[in-house]
Amino acid sequence: MKFRFFALFTFFTTLLPAQQQTLRPPATPLITHNPYFSIWSNTDKLTDSDTVHWTGKPQPITGLLRVDGHTIRFMGERPRQLPAMQQTAHTITPTHTRYSFTSGGVQLDLTFFTPTILSDLEVLSRTVTYISFTTKSIDGKPHHDVSILLDVDPIIAVNAAGEAVTYSRNQTETQTVLSVGSRDQHILNRAGDDLRIDWGYFHLSVPNDEESASAIVRDTSASADGAFVSTGLLPKADDMDASPIVGRGDAHLATELILHTVADQPVTRHLLVSYTEGFAIQYLQRNLRPWWQRNGLSVAAMLDTAEREMPALERRGNELDTNLTADLTRVGGASYADLCILAYRQAWAAHGFVADLDGQPLVFGKENFSNGSIATVDVLYPASPFFLLFNPVLLEAELRPLLEYTALPNRWRFPFAPHDLGTYPLANGQTYGGGEATEEDQMPVEESGNMLLMIDAVARSEGKTDLAAQFWPKLTQWANFLKEHGLDPENQLTTDDFAGHVTHNANLALKAIDALEAYADLARLLGKNDVARGFSKTAHEYALKWIDLDKEGDHYKIAYDSANTWSQKYNLVWDQLLGYNLFPPSVRESEIAFYKTKLNKYGLPLDSRADYTKLDWSIWTATLASNPADFNAIMDPIALWVNETPTRVPLTDWYDTKNGKQIGFQARSVVGGVFIKALSDKELASKWRAQAQLTGR
Repeated sequence: MKFRFFALFTFFTTLLPAQQQTLRPPATPLITHNPYFSIWSNTDKLTDSDTVHWTGKPQPITGLLRVDGHTIRFMGERPRQLPAMQQTAHTITPTHTRYSFTSGGVQLDLTFFTPTILSDLEVLSRTVTYISFTTKSIDGKPHHDVSILLDVDPIIAVNAAGEAVTYSRNQTETQTVLSVGSRDQHILNRAGDDLRIDWGYFHLSVPNDEESASAIVRDTSASADGAFVSTGLLPKADDMDASPIVGRGDAHLATELILHTVADQPVTRHLLVSYTEGFAIQYLQRNLRPWWQRNGLSVAAMLDTAEREMPALERRGNELDTNLTADLTRVGGASYADLCILAYRQAWAAHGFVADLDGQPLVFGKENFSNGSIATVDVLYPASPFFLLFNPVLLEAELRPLLEYTALPNRWRFPFAPHDLGTYPLANGQTYGGGEATEEDQMPVEESGNMLLMIDAVARSEGKTDLAAQFWPKLTQWANFLKEHGLDPENQLTTDDFAGHVTHNANLALKAIDALEAYADLARLLGKNDVARGFSKTAHEYALKWIDLDKEGDHYKIAYDSANTWSQKYNLVWDQLLGYNLFPPSVRESEIAFYKTKLNKYGLPLDSRADYTKLDWSIWTATLASNPADFNAIMDPIALWVNETPTRVPLTDWYDTKNGKQIGFQARSVVGGVFIKALSDKELASKWRAQAQLTGR
């Protein structure tokens, strides 16, 4: 096993300089699994700040390197009295984050590997990240005495400091596991946005074949006067007298990897970090287990499997990184590839992945820092290209709970689609806009159009119509609603609800018209040819009327009755992508030409009302372009923003195009929408979807 890891990481270190990116991410993904287990670095250098949860709340993981009796930092800003290693490289690929450091005559390569392989549900569902350390001598000396410390603050297992925790030490077949979790274990006890998990257990695991030491001790292992700093050794015993209250004399989980002699040949060691919670989502009052646990697999067995499969997963992750980066660069350029790579793990980490009681996979997205809603239709809609490109089964797994909810008698009583299923992690019924009881602040055209378009896209991608066939009466109800209200929408909200209500919204009407054709397409696939002809005829007629209603000189207005206005017509992308062809190419071409006159330093504003924009919609709009030059005209300012935004958080999708500052939202799944340019390349989409089909998922 050691030889295989050695060979693998030696191969990586020889490639690292050539792969070094110029990208300066607003924040760097380190451990990214779901809304509760998502840890980032918000500074350029890993030693300039402590690691944080995506919300920005502290979740410190400290890394120290001891070389020839001297201790230095490579992760975290504490203890400040210790010098920091010099960071020499920092790269992000779809499944890996890598850093390189030098100090004391040695080089350290640090790798976070989260196997976000969307084609493999079993691997995808495991909340395990591998942290690997490769060291070698670089000063010509024959050897250095080296050891590595990783120290985890127990706040990682609770919502906030002041809560009580319990600790444990366990031995599996392959590893020693230190664990910490909330003492009270209030499972699925509350819903909300700016919250961390306070049930389940965080695990720090070290393989048995790694020479190591571990301890559960008060904050001494990584402090300036701690045992590791002063002696290079951890205490021999766990601290049984530590306080159970986080932040008040509590204990940390600490593991030391002992490398002994390090010469000019790389030496690699690794650890596993994971989080297990037993139950992850409550859906219609039933508590559901994570997908990996659906058949009763124990935590120990899951960790052992993850450890045994690491070499194979590492190879698969590297292949995915190389192939996807090349494909993204080919289809959209280097800056587009960088943006997608930065969005890749974030898009998935905003979801919970569970098994229903009948064993079906269910996926639930969370509205991070917007309102905390779960299974929001108009968040799923912009994120959908991510799933349609890599594995449509996952999009089906998000749509199914919404469809089941609307089919329940005496629950969802409206003739249009819902907005959400509740507030994360409780998916028990809509809470937005008055919930189930009132039509106040609903998004009737928005959500109905979203659902029909996504269901048709899934049917096209999977080559089957299971969802449409099972819920056809509900789809018919929504299509009839759009037929009556879609061409000229009444005063209502859209997914861009922060912009307020709009009457006669042209971009919303575009969605409704394409959604009518989506319904017609589904009818054709189901052999309902008369229905298909009727709705397709309506969609084509509405498209011609839309052009007459909205055209204003060389562009199209934000609303039919709003002179001297404009807006991004991002919804038009489906007309081209799904081959509906309701609108002539001249509509797209004239809009792109007009948009090029409205660009600011950091991007294209959402519309004529303000300077802010939405990242996802901007890429959808850019994908309307018929040539690379026009695509890059919209993409290039976004690339500049990624590298220069003063707001250091996981990708925000709502920012000011003049000063680059975040307006709101962060770490949301909607960044999966940037993959729409790749999805528009049919050959590329077929290639990546085929990988999911090969795995049976």
